[in-house]
Amino acid sequence: MPDQGTIQVAQPKKNILLLIADDLGKNLGCYGSAVHSPNIDALASQATLFTHAFTSTASCSNSRSVIYTGLHTHQSGQYGLAGKQHHFVIFDNITTSPAFFRDNGYLTGLIGKIHVGPYSAYPWHVQKESSTRDVAWVADQAEEFFEQATKEEKPFFLTVGYIDPHRDMTRSGFGNQDIFDARTKDVPYDPASVEVPPYINNLEESRFEYSEYYRAISRLDQGVGFILEKLRASGLEEDTLVIFLSDNGPPFLNSKTTLYDAGVRLPFIVRCPGAASKGIENPNMVSYVDIFPTFLDWAGLSQKAPKGLAGVSILPIIDKTNVVPESEWKHHVFGSHTFHEVTNYWPTRFLRTRRYKYHRNVAWRLDFPFSADLYGSLTWDGIRHSQPVGKEGDIMVGPRKLKDYFFRPPEELYDLDKDPLEVVNLAKDPGQLQLLLDLRGRLEKWQDETLDPWLYRDGVSKRFIQHHLDAGMIVPDRFDLDLDNIRIR
Repeated sequence: MPDQGTIQVAQPKKNILLLIADDLGKNLGCYGSAVHSPNIDALASQATLFTHAFTSTASCSNSRSVIYTGLHTHQSGQYGLAGKQHHFVIFDNITTSPAFFRDNGYLTGLIGKIHVGPYSAYPWHVQKESSTRDVAWVADQAEEFFEQATKEEKPFFLTVGYIDPHRDMTRSGFGNQDIFDARTKDVPYDPASVEVPPYINNLEESRFEYSEYYRAISRLDQGVGFILEKLRASGLEEDTLVIFLSDNGPPFLNSKTTLYDAGVRLPFIVRCPGAASKGIENPNMVSYVDIFPTFLDWAGLSQKAPKGLAGVSILPIIDKTNVVPESEWKHHVFGSHTFHEVTNYWPTRFLRTRRYKYHRNVAWRLDFPFSADLYGSLTWDGIRHSQPVGKEGDIMVGPRKLKDYFFRPPEELYDLDKDPLEVVNLAKDPGQLQLLLDLRGRLEKWQDETLDPWLYRDGVSKRFIQHHLDAGMIVPDRFDLDLDNIRIR
């Protein structure tokens, strides 16, 4: 029993505020873009901005499941979108961060977009699911949540799932015609001079859509400012880890639903109370599977971590401004995509090092599928009609031939120092054979270790024939079934 004269000092609560943008690439001022984002830029000036942060998959539900579970999609079962007829959800035995922190005494909450399932696996105490883009309303709901946490004297874990800057249900809209609280100001962009990223065609249609997309980003930015001000006013700021990120890249071809860097290399800003440095750029590679372990580390609950998490906490390198030695940190990330919509089956895996990217396209004999929002976009309409009738030449998707976008080989290998847009495939370059074999072997080893059903041999899942292999069956050491060479020698 403590001495009666001893003053007991309350330990700070280790709160977590997770802010998830929807379909936002690195289209922010703090990442060098011309987009007006003063509030997120201000957050970055107080935090660590990661330049090499990667989601595992460029698809909404799938990516969110990686954030919440610390597992890749083929490990958790969230193979594609959760809603409508897609209906992909995680396996019954998976522990999510909302469930974990609820079980460990946290007040948990979600405001805005959920888009994961099943609901039983995500038992937020406060669940205010909404499709509104009214970011002032969202901040008001967060204020009520902060007040509840203070009243109940509990640490909190709050996720805010913004709708912006996702496309709306029109062909070219981003919700900019909705009615908003007067606190939110419209920030228009001129289509004639708007910044169009190099991975997509600079057309009249894309310039218009990007001008609308950037308006939605500037509205999102105001929402981040509103909610951080509510956090500061609540008196909880100094006890709260804040992470701002996006689920996947922009809703344009060569980005969303692909595993090219435009789809998976994303904004990732971490404000950690007590961190020695503020306003720094951290060049070390981090993955979204690292997020759940980071929350556990921050909360002092790593010893209770669910078994088998795929990542590690980023807190040991939070203040680094240099690339740390290999002995201290990984310099690679993996990715796992299988579906977007239920009809968009196109399983692919990637290994990304600091310089090289290796893609293994499992179902390469299939056309690369369109998601519904990209197919309906004005940008795609402009691209498909960009070649005048009767004119020869290739239709291009940004720097890539359209036929190369739709029809991809079994393997892709890119030197990102020389080819950051991933256009020049080196997989069949004899001079890169050893590199190809090394990256292929590393990816397959990871697939084996994570029990990936999409590690194929002779056109069959190695995992599902493992009992036959254990019994002595021999299969050819090749990806696909080759009918011209069907005998096993």
